[in-house]
Amino acid sequence: MGFIKRGLQPILRRLPFHKVTPQIVELKQEGLLQGRAALVTGGTSGIGSAIAKAFLKAGATVVITGRSQKKVDAAVQAIKDELGSSMPLYGLELNMKDANAFDDKFKELLALVPTGQVDILVNNAGVSVDTHAASPEEEFDSVLDTNLKGVYFLSYRFAHYFKDNQIKGNILNIASSSSVRPATSAYGLSKWGVRGLTEGLARLLAPHGITVNGIAPGQTATPMMDGVSTENIYHPTNLIGRYILPVEIANMAVILVSEAGRSIVGDIVYMTGGSGNVTNEDLPYEF
Repeated sequence: MGFIKRGLQPILRRLPFHKVTPQIVELKQEGLLQGRAALVTGGTSGIGSAIAKAFLKAGATVVITGRSQKKVDAAVQAIKDELGSSMPLYGLELNMKDANAFDDKFKELLALVPTGQVDILVNNAGVSVDTHAASPEEEFDSVLDTNLKGVYFLSYRFAHYFKDNQIKGNILNIASSSSVRPATSAYGLSKWGVRGLTEGLARLLAPHGITVNGIAPGQTATPMMDGVSTENIYHPTNLIGRYILPVEIANMAVILVSEAGRSIVGDIVYMTGGSGNVTNEDLPYEF
């Protein structure tokens, strides 16, 4: 249904059809993350997968997570098929809704990494529901537990680990353009929470050498955006006229967790094409 609605938008708004193809520059980032190790939650597809690949190209060891070990294993193999079988990439089954399991999963994580140390956390895993009205309670809880509660408890688990081991680590939270839009859904509320948590953790942890920042993508050409093809990223209501691409988010993620980004503290980089932070008119608000 999402694909049909987007296809009808130009007609309903009396806009001409356009085809916009990707012309994105991928930064040369070799060595920026050499010797580092990262956990990327929700790294089996979309933005998470793009970040994992960018980190690997920059020299990091990477562990990706997903809710199914089978899916995680398939994603690891797909990335190695693309980048090379020798890439230091590992997979870990992790349910962001099960915060009680984080301590045990953290031990599994450290056992996966050859050095036994991780110094980057990317909180990317998230879920959404296709509604801007009130969600059923079960749906609401699922979104908040995954997108906010899980991020909260996993971030603090890493923060204590960094502080106790005197690791000058990084926490990078993937927020959303929804984090500055009027919040009318569970998803929007969860991303407002992520934005606030990013600022709070940054204030709390910067004195310990731990750098916390966030990226807020706009509508991005990922599997979450049903029916969007990377062959045509035209988006008639975005100010730049197109969807954001995962590789663009990944480029910025490398910079923010590298030494080049150490003076950026508690910031949210809005990679939205203007949606959310400049205009809210690209999305309908209907009750």
